[in-house]
Amino acid sequence: MNIMGTTILWIIIGILIFDFAFEQILDYLNTSRWSDKVPNALKDIIDEKKYKKSKHYYKTNGRFSLIISTISLIGMLAMLYFNGFAFVDGIVRNWTKSPVLMALLFFGVLGLVSDIITTPFSLYKTFVIEEKFGFNKTTLKTFFLDKIKGWLIGAIIGGGLLALIVWIYESTGNMFWIIAWAVMSLFTIFVTMFYTSLIVPLFNKLTPLEDGELRDEIETFAKKVGYKLDNIFIIDGSKRSSKANAYFSGLGSKKKIVLFDTLIKDHTKEELVGVLAHEIGHYKKRHTLANVILATLQTGLMLFILSFFIDKNTMWPQYLANALGSKEAGFHLGILAFGMLYSPLSLVLGIIMNIISRKNEFAADKFAAENYDGKPLQDALKKLSVNHLSNLNPHPAYVFVHYSHPPLLQRLKGIEENNCIS
Repeated sequence: MNIMGTTILWIIIGILIFDFAFEQILDYLNTSRWSDKVPNALKDIIDEKKYKKSKHYYKTNGRFSLIISTISLIGMLAMLYFNGFAFVDGIVRNWTKSPVLMALLFFGVLGLVSDIITTPFSLYKTFVIEEKFGFNKTTLKTFFLDKIKGWLIGAIIGGGLLALIVWIYESTGNMFWIIAWAVMSLFTIFVTMFYTSLIVPLFNKLTPLEDGELRDEIETFAKKVGYKLDNIFIIDGSKRSSKANAYFSGLGSKKKIVLFDTLIKDHTKEELVGVLAHEIGHYKKRHTLANVILATLQTGLMLFILSFFIDKNTMWPQYLANALGSKEAGFHLGILAFGMLYSPLSLVLGIIMNIISRKNEFAADKFAAENYDGKPLQDALKKLSVNHLSNLNPHPAYVFVHYSHPPLLQRLKGIEENNCIS
């Protein structure tokens, strides 16, 4: 291995170790926020029994996450030290000389092996931890059917997109990043518009919200705020978990609001309208469109930087391949090494996106409270957090890095400070 390849390898190893250590520090800080008794700020939200259960759930997941993260780090370091990526690359090169097929086989083999290794951990997470705390509703049949469907979707959509990107790289030279950016931007828009229509039904049943008191209340609110009420669906989330949720997706005429059946089961009519008003708030504030634009800009930045590292007129493709233990350069090796080198910038961009997302959540809360009623929204947020055994008092550093939604206490305080409660 040349000096540059060795240097890149050590940078990659440093990034992997830093990422691991950074996450452990954040987890430790978050764990330190748990006290033996219910904090005074939470006494009106959660009782002693539920608080202890939440603490137990958090610490159980934390220990499990530490085990998985440690195994993942050891596995990645072993692959780098023993030239595991180069070994897979060598096998793939013996099968084909086509850059497109090499990339598909290389990532296909790595993805399949990774999935096989992680499946026992997923089973334990679902059927032991989630089962123990009363969340799991998934059967083994559903679990493995989901996995098979995931493989097929990944192979068709992910494989097709990868093949197209490699073909663009091989065919366009210096124009690669611009054309690839256009393709991936169109793909992002397509997924945003049609995910709920095309992908979700492969895993869950979507049913239009039926006529009744709830729909009448929703229609009254929608008319008040000028929202065209066409696509509100109930999803059978109880098929897999007792946890509840709601989300907004799509653009223009393809916009949809999806409510989990578990949400309807556990909440009052007013709370449900409050939650739905929050989701409509995202639409009225154009948060979905803004997120698509931001994601597109991030993709463009990533591809622009990537174009320098995989430029065939430089030695960088060879350096990246050498860092992974291979003597021959290849697009698949280049983007794998680049992905690990890009991790610090990805972390920073992720933090920025979370800051924006939390700001949007406050805005959607405010819209819902101003245009409907803050009290039912507060009650719904409390119930969701307590029923999910959420950490109600997370460390600010952990929130800053990882939270796309503000912590519960901040959201409740935000509604009150804006004098939104009617």
